[in-house]
Amino acid sequence: MVGTRRPQFVLFGSSVIQMSFNVGGWGAFLADLYARKADVLLRGYSGWNTRMARQVLDKVFPKDQPLHPSLVILYFGGNDATKPHPSGIGAHVPLPEYIQNMRRMIAHIKGLSDETRIICLTSPPVNEARIRQVFGNALDDQARTNEGCCIYSEKLVELCKEMDVEAINLWTAIQEKEDWADSCFIDGIHLSSEGSQIVVKEILKVLKRVDWEPSLYWLKMPSEFPDDSPYYVVGPDGKTTVNVSNHICSWQRGWLDI
Repeated sequence: MVGTRRPQFVLFGSSVIQMSFNVGGWGAFLADLYARKADVLLRGYSGWNTRMARQVLDKVFPKDQPLHPSLVILYFGGNDATKPHPSGIGAHVPLPEYIQNMRRMIAHIKGLSDETRIICLTSPPVNEARIRQVFGNALDDQARTNEGCCIYSEKLVELCKEMDVEAINLWTAIQEKEDWADSCFIDGIHLSSEGSQIVVKEILKVLKRVDWEPSLYWLKMPSEFPDDSPYYVVGPDGKTTVNVSNHICSWQRGWLDI
């Protein structure tokens, strides 16, 4: 623990979350944009489905803590949507159970505090040809299909509307890019930097649009320790210093017009 506490943004989910801090990943983009404003915490578990997530929900989000996250970005579904393995084990979770598991997780997180907000991410699409190219036929008996991801995504969006929770349909958003199948994935499943930038854009669009108080949109959140100081770099007039606490770096300017 450190002495000051910023708002916490917790990313909770499977590999789309765990790998989001890779170079060019969407979690890394968010952490950069929210520097001095919020702590972006990674709770990603590759290979997990909603059954596994429910088993640790109370450990990841204990209700008896004095402080709770300001935002939880929740992603599960890609593994649940895989085809059932003939053995009866594996990642597949039937659609009704998946929705029930998501319902319970959303309700738990909403119950943490009145100011804990949630954004659910649906499963992205997949490039089935690229999956076969990378993994061969190793996943044929538990295949991940674009059709399956679509079905689970649509049902999650419906659930979020019912529960008054923000949802981002990544299955739809990513396919709006003309060359999505080739540019948005590293292996047909997991997101490339270009795919990650779509996720960041969609998250920022939500945070800018909603009327949450306090706002969690990066340009509206205060920076930590924003006061002027004589110890900053001296400005062009040679008499005053330049306060850089709210400086927007050149690589961040592309996110100004969302």
